[in-house]
Amino acid sequence: MNTRFLVLTGGFIGLVIAGVVGWWLVSPLFINQTVDEAFPVSEQAAPIADETATEQPTMTIPDEEELAQLPALTREALEATAMVEAIDMPDTEMDDPMPEEVAAGPEAVVNGQFAKINDSYDASGTATIYQLPEGNHILRLEDFNVTNGPALRVLLATNTNPATSEELGDYLDLGALKGNVGNQNYDIPGDVDISQYQSVVIYCEPFHVVFSYASLDI
Repeated sequence: MNTRFLVLTGGFIGLVIAGVVGWWLVSPLFINQTVDEAFPVSEQAAPIADETATEQPTMTIPDEEELAQLPALTREALEATAMVEAIDMPDTEMDDPMPEEVAAGPEAVVNGQFAKINDSYDASGTATIYQLPEGNHILRLEDFNVTNGPALRVLLATNTNPATSEELGDYLDLGALKGNVGNQNYDIPGDVDISQYQSVVIYCEPFHVVFSYASLDI
């Protein structure tokens, strides 16, 4: 009795574990994970106001019609006062501020379109590597959509169109796919020579399966 009970218990536990593993492997195929990261831009510094600038006093001078109606002595006194104040006023320069140099934005280096490589996995969208003003690079996926799967990774591969794991060649793992739908960014280490990588690959690590790739070109 005890042996049979242990066998049944072990079998039940095995079924539970198999079910959990099976759900982990299969459920992503039916569940979309959407992200929408902003495009990386450099913030331009606002111009700093010149706090040393002060307003110059201005004197109100009557127009010609008003002057003509004033007594001669009053008109002569106003004209004399205006001349004295004009002499005493400091010279001012009306310099137009030079426009600040606009900070350079991210510059696209290479890009490509994701391809549907078999009937099992759909894929679409654009992969672009940008150089940021600071000199480092990022990979951006835009209008991206791929069939979901377990433990998907984003790779940079040396081969142009690696449809299988054997065709990847050397590759750089940029991390887990953030979402199978939507715009997203991936940092590329600063010491990486991006010219040696020819494609972006969406790769299922547990099964060593390429879900899609985008061949990179200028």
